[in-house]
Amino acid sequence: MNNKYHEYPLKTIRAGVLGVSGYTGQQALALLLGHPGVRLTYVAANNTQGPVASIFPEFINRTTLVCHKLDIEEAVQKCDIVFLALPHTESMKVAGKLLKAGLRVIDLSADYRFKKSKVYETWYGHKHSDKKNLSKAIYGLPELFRQKIKNAEFIANPGCYPTAAILGLAPLACTHKDILSIVIDAKSGVSGAGRKASVALHFCEVNENFKAYKVLSHQHAPEIEQYLYGLAGRSIPIHFVAHLLPITRGILNTMYVQLKESTTLNQLHALYKKFYKIEPFVRLHPAGEQPEIKNVTNTNFCDLGLALSRDKRMVVITSTIDNLIKGAAGQAVQNMNIMYGFNEIEGLL
Repeated sequence: MNNKYHEYPLKTIRAGVLGVSGYTGQQALALLLGHPGVRLTYVAANNTQGPVASIFPEFINRTTLVCHKLDIEEAVQKCDIVFLALPHTESMKVAGKLLKAGLRVIDLSADYRFKKSKVYETWYGHKHSDKKNLSKAIYGLPELFRQKIKNAEFIANPGCYPTAAILGLAPLACTHKDILSIVIDAKSGVSGAGRKASVALHFCEVNENFKAYKVLSHQHAPEIEQYLYGLAGRSIPIHFVAHLLPITRGILNTMYVQLKESTTLNQLHALYKKFYKIEPFVRLHPAGEQPEIKNVTNTNFCDLGLALSRDKRMVVITSTIDNLIKGAAGQAVQNMNIMYGFNEIEGLL
């Protein structure tokens, strides 16, 4: 590590990961083990038990932790902060208990991303059993909500598609009141669907294939709409279509923004450059260049590219991230760094 960029913290916090057996939990574990300000003290999963190094051999000689079924009392005794890498609907069963015990919580599921329980219930098909904590959850997109995250006890980590989409669209949503519509053409690697077995995700089904799914009915669409509405101060028509790429990890969103008034590529580039000037994990490509998934894989970066139609009224924004890092575990660690006053890039660069 280069001391110019990394500050070695005097304090050490105790962290736990619940749902460690999934892809997101595995990634959170890897990042936290490499963080100089964190001591990983507790891991749990209800469907997988045993030494972590046996579950994931990549952790041989890196940790002696043993994974057991979740024990709330043990988690409270051993942790200062807990990362919930649990399936949707499972986080709401435990988050309230952890918060009541005085722990800080970062939830990587969708259980607390919506301010209104009815929106969650409509799109995820389950009743919300912890409505009282919805208002406590801060949406953990550091580039937009850093000041709120600093004092937060409870973080709702954004979804992977929404992270790429909102970061790509935020500068326009904040400054252009003439947006007529937005089309989000989103593509993700297979790990975005989680580790649970599914015929549709078998190698033979995904390999040499490319398909759209949940067309205009994906559960991440209302999450994007909710936070873009907050930025723009008005509702903007958004059309979201997700696609499955035959790769393990990575997201690339191509977003088409129709404007009422014309603009120039230089103006757009200047806007985005200023908007993300101090952001360590957002990289704007030079005008005329477009980002690629391979350049963000295994990093916490979000890379952006801009283009403009000939009539200068259609802006095309390309946004790409690693769905397991900036789209999940890496962003969670970034939020933790902000909450505890660590260097924001610690454990991520």
